[in-house]
Amino acid sequence: MNVTDPIADMLTRIRNASAARHRELTLPSSKVKREIARILVEEGFIDGYDTQPNGVQDQLVVRLKYVEGRTPVVSGLKRISKPGLRVYARKTEIPRVLGGLGLAILSTSRGIMTGTQARKLNLGGEVLCYVW
Repeated sequence: MNVTDPIADMLTRIRNASAARHRELTLPSSKVKREIARILVEEGFIDGYDTQPNGVQDQLVVRLKYVEGRTPVVSGLKRISKPGLRVYARKTEIPRVLGGLGLAILSTSRGIMTGTQARKLNLGGEVLCYVW
């Protein structure tokens, strides 16, 4: 299936799977999606992820995390920079999500990282999404 915005597709699949209380979900893999999944694991929003070979394109298997087995840890995901409207932030303009409770994921010249890491390295970049 040809998807115009693969990052928005990934975020929507995570949102839908957590609302349906699934333990894991499978989606087409890419380097950007693996980096976003790595950040979500480091920040404690998901349990983990693996890549599995599947013909031409690998599959990314994401294991979701729940509080007491019921409430999803990921309560919200929002795509900010879209293919039709890119959103960039300077190093001094990096947004804080929910007063620091959530995180902004940025694509910088040194790779994909959280807003906090970009602030420490004095880097700006494209604001990919918010997670809370």
